[in-house]
Amino acid sequence: MTDSEKVENENARVSRIFDEMSKNYDRGMGLVERLILGPARHWAAAQARGRVVELAVGTGLNLPLYGPEVEHVVGIDISPRMLELARAKAAADPRVELREGDVQALDLPDASADTVLSTFTFCTVPDPARAAAEAHRVLVPGGRVVLAEHGPSTNRALRALQRGIEPLSIRFGADHLLRDPVPYLTEAGFVVDDVHRTGRMGIVFRVRAHKPA
Repeated sequence: MTDSEKVENENARVSRIFDEMSKNYDRGMGLVERLILGPARHWAAAQARGRVVELAVGTGLNLPLYGPEVEHVVGIDISPRMLELARAKAAADPRVELREGDVQALDLPDASADTVLSTFTFCTVPDPARAAAEAHRVLVPGGRVVLAEHGPSTNRALRALQRGIEPLSIRFGADHLLRDPVPYLTEAGFVVDDVHRTGRMGIVFRVRAHKPA
């Protein structure tokens, strides 16, 4: 099997997983955010400016959170059923454009976005390095990438628990629990401006970085 075939197979697997969980996604994610992740999603959406590309827009939970500083949003997701729910949320907002696609190979021109935003996405993307490189490509010089992602806890006991259950979370939820998103950004050429650890036992990364001018 070639590398491209492996990527296609993994993308298809992730799409199936999120199609299956789409109906209950908002309820489940809402519970996890209340108990563990905190308001990182609201923080991330508040950082968005200008022309926004949202990676893995999912059911559109971020769409009602974008402020007047946002001119246009292109939301990309690999799951058709998740996008159906996002379209219902975006129906009254003419700024929003939703597309089925792969965040590892964005069908967007170079330097066409002011902000790239990702909330709890890098944990599920098969190749987060490619997603970071694509974010860098589509941003204008000086453009900002904003991430709210979960990753390895700052608490040793919780990290050990994450390590123990990660094989199951990857298999059944395409969810990599121990990914640190920051190295993917630096390797893609971003300058990291700030990183804050929040959520229960430091499980959430709030990251802002920019593409050098």
